[in-house]
Amino acid sequence: MTPIIDMSGVTKRFVRELDAAEKIARRLGAKVEERTVHAVEDVNLKVARGEVLGLVGESGCGKSTLGRMVAGLMTPSAGAIRFRGKDVAGLKGKDAREAALKVQMIFQDPMSSLNPRLRVETIVGEAPQVHGIVPRSERDAYVADMLTYVGLDPAMRRRYPHQFSGGQRQRIGIARALAVRPDFLVCDESVAALDVSIQAQVLNLFMRLREAFDLTYMFISHDLGVVEHISNRIAIMYLGRIVEEGPTEAIFGGANHPYTQALLAERPVIAPGKRKFSTIKGEIPSPLSPPPGCHFHPRCPHAFARCKVERPALKEIAPGRKSACHLNDKAA
Repeated sequence: MTPIIDMSGVTKRFVRELDAAEKIARRLGAKVEERTVHAVEDVNLKVARGEVLGLVGESGCGKSTLGRMVAGLMTPSAGAIRFRGKDVAGLKGKDAREAALKVQMIFQDPMSSLNPRLRVETIVGEAPQVHGIVPRSERDAYVADMLTYVGLDPAMRRRYPHQFSGGQRQRIGIARALAVRPDFLVCDESVAALDVSIQAQVLNLFMRLREAFDLTYMFISHDLGVVEHISNRIAIMYLGRIVEEGPTEAIFGGANHPYTQALLAERPVIAPGKRKFSTIKGEIPSPLSPPPGCHFHPRCPHAFARCKVERPALKEIAPGRKSACHLNDKAA
């Protein structure tokens, strides 16, 4: 079956060009160069309809950038993103507008992602009216329905975002995304800014909405507990690259890549007795100058000479599971 989202060689680089003074300095012999941030590098990832893909990694690894490209908020520097088999970059007119509406994004900070000058009825109801999803005469009832779906009282629709709590604002953001009848939601750290008790409520809401609206999710998070709870499949990202991918149960039951193993070893668990805790050694390298070979080799306890010069390919190690590690070749 054709995946709803198919990423092929997706790459994103941010280039800071030299200003006039720096160009003059370089002509005079100064060592001044353009700076390039390697945010996402050659990502190949598919998302099947109806599943929840969890995208996990440390801060700064490129998760949000990848999510924004999938949602159409950024354009890839290279590679292609296909929606239901069609390259999004090649779509025009009606097809382009439909693809843009069918993939929506829910952001981490609900306060900064909602216009503080607009009432909730406008935040939720404006887009479906503009795009002809609902006529103006039915807009008020439609907004009331959307707010009810996400667990908010429709009577509060004339309030402004600052009059709601953090959890309520996140529900408004979810209602805004649902209002244009999407098929795919990119959830970028959508519960990270919430209290733990509110996190559970919003996660359960996501699960209910998935069933009610036949939704597919890309759920971006650094919280392994959240991802384990909601995801069917997990992709682990490190410094712009996918290093491991597979079903949730398989990843948590026996991670293959050393980075995934280190992440799982650090998660808190409730267990009797003492537990030795150790962090991943070193700091995540700068995306301005990522290490050659395997990006993780400066921090990997199992690194050997090949890891420093040759990039490991993301390849199948078991049915439905992929990993990018040279240790798999040694074991074979």
